[in-house]
Amino acid sequence: MRAARRGSIAAKLAKPQALAAPYVLWLAVFVAAPILIIAVFAFVRNGGGFTLSHFAEAARSWKVFGRSFWLAFVATAICLLLGYPLAYVLSRESANVQRVMSMLIMLPMWMNFLLRTYAWMSILEENNGLLNRLLGFLRLPQLHIANSPTAVVIGMVYNFLPFMVLPLYSVLVKLDKRLVEAAQDLGATPVQVFRRVTFRLSLPGVISGVTMVFVPAVSTFAISKLLGGGKSDLLGDLIERNFLSNKPFGSAISLLMMVICMVFIGLMNKFGDGGEGTLAI
Repeated sequence: MRAARRGSIAAKLAKPQALAAPYVLWLAVFVAAPILIIAVFAFVRNGGGFTLSHFAEAARSWKVFGRSFWLAFVATAICLLLGYPLAYVLSRESANVQRVMSMLIMLPMWMNFLLRTYAWMSILEENNGLLNRLLGFLRLPQLHIANSPTAVVIGMVYNFLPFMVLPLYSVLVKLDKRLVEAAQDLGATPVQVFRRVTFRLSLPGVISGVTMVFVPAVSTFAISKLLGGGKSDLLGDLIERNFLSNKPFGSAISLLMMVICMVFIGLMNKFGDGGEGTLAI
């Protein structure tokens, strides 16, 4: 009897493992294998043998690393400043309004990424751009931000803002309003309620949004190439260019960027675990 029960339990445990097999195979073929190939290119010299010279060469591109992380940080901060109020207002609206606004936020994402970026090229163009035409019509000074880091940041914010809003909205909409009311009954000011209750309880959404914006922003190359005019090379541009001519160097940069992003994600997750669910009025 016990053997039969053990057999049935083992059969039940084996079913989820069997269902996970395609997912594991997918990860092995499309995630683990490419990373392994990149690692081989990065650590093996052309004639064979282990080497770290490719990483030493990649370290000389510290200016590109610094520019990439700085622009990604600025874009992430702007997305947070814009996305948090939008997600907060959205979470306080009726269900019908939430559905409509959520659709409007996601609507640009239904369009091709490159088309959205090309649209901003037309908007920010110096002579015949839509923005400068509007400013000229209003007799205001024209802006010269095309092919500049400012244009790159604008492109990042526009393309990645939904990745900030949606995680924040999913957390804020589930926030128990009774906690806010309790804080107000205890004499907390609106600023204290937001800082010590609302913001603290929404930290998981903040962590998720910051991670989902920062990682693609630091590795993008289409935005910097199209809106930066090739004047603001980022890590994505460096990797793309060197994979065509110098695969070991491009692989070394890819691994360095991946490690830095993983450290950043780990720190953000640890910070979120430490701050989640703590309240102090």
